Amino acid sequence: MGDRRCRSAVSSRGGPTAGRREEEEEWRRYLAPERLEVLAQLEPWAEANMLPLLKPADEAWQPADMLPDAAALGADGFHAACLELRARAEGVPDAQLVCLVGNMVTEEALPTYQSMSNRFEGTRDATGADGTAWARWVRGWSAEENRHGDVLSRYMYLSGRLDMRQVERTVHRLISSGMAMHAPASPYHGFIYVAFQERATSISHGNTARQVRAHGDAALARICGAIAADEKRHEAAYTRVVAKLFEVDPDAAVRAMAYMMRRRITMPAALMDDGRDADLFAHYAAAAQQAGVYTASDYRGILEHLIRQWRVEELSAGLSGEGRRARDYVCALREKIRRMEERAHDRVRKEPTPVPFSWIFDRPVSVVLH
Repeated sequence: MGDRRCRSAVSSRGGPTAGRREEEEEWRRYLAPERLEVLAQLEPWAEANMLPLLKPADEAWQPADMLPDAAALGADGFHAACLELRARAEGVPDAQLVCLVGNMVTEEALPTYQSMSNRFEGTRDATGADGTAWARWVRGWSAEENRHGDVLSRYMYLSGRLDMRQVERTVHRLISSGMAMHAPASPYHGFIYVAFQERATSISHGNTARQVRAHGDAALARICGAIAADEKRHEAAYTRVVAKLFEVDPDAAVRAMAYMMRRRITMPAALMDDGRDADLFAHYAAAAQQAGVYTASDYRGILEHLIRQWRVEELSAGLSGEGRRARDYVCALREKIRRMEERAHDRVRKEPTPVPFSWIFDRPVSVVLH
């Protein structure tokens, strides 16, 4: 997972560094009228190819479908169902609980992500109720994502396994802290980021589902599996739109991809903070690596998948010299990340360190630290 801390954007004199100014100038070129016109022309395409991937509210699963419902079961039935849920939750190891909480905290910071999406020039929802395909996509995507944090939070509350006040404080702090995103107003860069991130989230929830099922919690596995399936649909939408950008504007698309990969795909919850552990995200990421929920191998696998999906290696027509260099950089990055993965495997062979997590009442989870 990405680094917890963001690099400083200012020099010792308080002004932007020369390097950061150059970076900003690079992505701001994507706000030029000719770039934004590409997005305007793609709106009918988005209507036909992205919006159908959203499910109407009447067809989508809801948190109430996944958990005991007091109104439907009555007092005795609800009590019995909760006891059964708690009994199954007892079998989930602490390492998987930590990963589950980290995933849930990430999902609960949805207000930040919708705000970030509405910063993309050319596709943002200017009024909050725009009728454009881009705006309806963002609102529909957000409506589907909203269920994820809700259902996980309710499960955790009913399970009795977690210090919910600490979990909720972490969510509160993360939303307050926000999220630092590279090229924050460029839809080219933003769509590439979200395509990567949606696949990462689907992998994380999917791996959690398989692991908790193996430990006997079929109800939690069903929840995580449903979330993973949603994320796959969202991934498909963002992968499609970036593929379209590679088709109609390949030079700009590949340069945007190289820009994002040079700065790594930082996880959206990188600023998570529980008020106790100054390195909480790094520890959560280490726990996810150790448990096999989200690993360095997954990061490389996502990059390789997107290179194939967008046919980056095959790009030639329409590329400038800068575009060709960007293509070569992206394709060579796979081997660099593979070496990083090997180093991660070497760390696994090191002695693990017990790290307490406030989410599980300060019980320690053994992780391998950098």
